[in-house]
Amino acid sequence: MPHLAINVDHVATVRQARGVKEPDPVTAAAIAELAGAEGIVVHLREDRRHIQDRDVRILRQTVKTKLNLEMAATSEMQQIALEIKPDMVTLVPERRQELTTEGGLDVGLHKETLKPFIETLRAQGIAVSLFINPDLEQVKASHWVGADFVEVHTGIFSDTETMESRESEFERILDAVKLASKLGLGVNAGHGLDYRNITWFKGVKEIEEFSIGHSVVARAVIVGFERAVREMVYLVRSL
Repeated sequence: MPHLAINVDHVATVRQARGVKEPDPVTAAAIAELAGAEGIVVHLREDRRHIQDRDVRILRQTVKTKLNLEMAATSEMQQIALEIKPDMVTLVPERRQELTTEGGLDVGLHKETLKPFIETLRAQGIAVSLFINPDLEQVKASHWVGADFVEVHTGIFSDTETMESRESEFERILDAVKLASKLGLGVNAGHGLDYRNITWFKGVKEIEEFSIGHSVVARAVIVGFERAVREMVYLVRSL
């Protein structure tokens, strides 16, 4: 049975829009866990546009399931991870101009620098995942650099406007997750997933965890955060 990890970045986005203390992503994370989420995800960006250092430090103390820290592969972020020791680090590409993470890491291009970066984190007991596009060469490169997991980018699948394109992208995702599993990598998936398209993944046993944030926060505005999480937990556990 796959797990649901809730990304609380967009709770912090609402807070930062007014420069105040609420809503607190730490509180949201606690509610998510009580509602059945089996992991909490936060992205500490270099520009600190939503999640703040304070959030990550408190979450490390309060999260009872699993804390997954998304971050760029920089020396600053590595030091923060080594100090805080999340359960997992997911390395993602980052551009200041983007509204959200737009694509996967080019692991093949950066494999010589990623390999020692990953080794340093793993030596301290931190599992490492790489956020990649559903591309077989990226899966192979992720295995080569010593990652524990890959998180397959589902954003193109989620955003495509025609059924033909969506089916084609879904096949790419299936090929990537099957190869990753065959190579011994753990497999997560996320980006753009919502209450409708998550049902496409029924029966895809290779995926251990789905990371979902924006759609849950958006629904929470209407029905409340606990109910929004419970509804997504039900859908993920039904896959």
